[in-house]
Amino acid sequence: MKKLMNGRELASTIIAAVKDETERLAKHGIRAGLALVLVGEDRSSYMYYQAIQNAAVRAGIDIFNHAMPPAVTLNELLNLIKTLNNDERVNGILMFMPLPKHIDTRKVVNAIAPEKDVDGLGAISVGRLSADESTVQLFAPGNTFSVRSTFLPCTPYGVMRLLEHYGIDPRGKKAVVVGKSLAVGKPLAMMLLVREATVTVCHRETADLRAETVQADILCTATGRPGLIKADMVKEGAVVVDIGINVLPNGVTVGDVDFEPVSKKASLITPVPTGVGPVTIAILLKNTVISAKRMVGVG
Repeated sequence: MKKLMNGRELASTIIAAVKDETERLAKHGIRAGLALVLVGEDRSSYMYYQAIQNAAVRAGIDIFNHAMPPAVTLNELLNLIKTLNNDERVNGILMFMPLPKHIDTRKVVNAIAPEKDVDGLGAISVGRLSADESTVQLFAPGNTFSVRSTFLPCTPYGVMRLLEHYGIDPRGKKAVVVGKSLAVGKPLAMMLLVREATVTVCHRETADLRAETVQADILCTATGRPGLIKADMVKEGAVVVDIGINVLPNGVTVGDVDFEPVSKKASLITPVPTGVGPVTIAILLKNTVISAKRMVGVG
């Protein structure tokens, strides 16, 4: 019998704590602000964009929207990032992915000031994660989100918080991550290694994907390919974390997992979009408030 790992409960707890912090800051005349930069009309990104705005209202965080046309140039985006880096109202900057093919994504992400990189995807943030500098206290009491003024990537950290919330200890377990993006797959693999899992990362060149996934005690997928993970690719009793967000032509949102058949074999499984997504957003907002507190020297 499947058990859903619904992220809404955990997200609500985190957002309630964020709201307490924003109300405390407001008493000192301080507002936390998050800039959202959306390029083009990707449907999955737009859905995420709307969800963040709604959660930010609940948390008491100001949102600064910047919707750019698909034909935006690299220089225009870099100039916008420079402006936001220097804007004292903005404590965090989130660049939605994917960017158009003519844009060098890494140049844009790396232009975000590390102290405002609340999604934790810049080279400095990812480098510190790789060196274990931002994971030393990852699972310490109080759930430290960052050290040395950088942040952990929100989506993989959301996965780890969700596993923790449902009592799943990766120690000694076989974890398989499908997808090697810098936003999810690579940092998630590193976080699972911190928790002493044995980790395999699969990608489009993996010769026999099923041979890898069927061994997983914890199977995580983030590819953006609807229905990629079928029931015969999943071990009986596995924990399945679907991080994919895909909006179909009929408007239905699905993940990478063929949900109904797979859910009959999984011991725990995340629904899409109410599994990892809400926790990711809650962590993003918490990081924004942490950044605001750092910038004004408030503990």
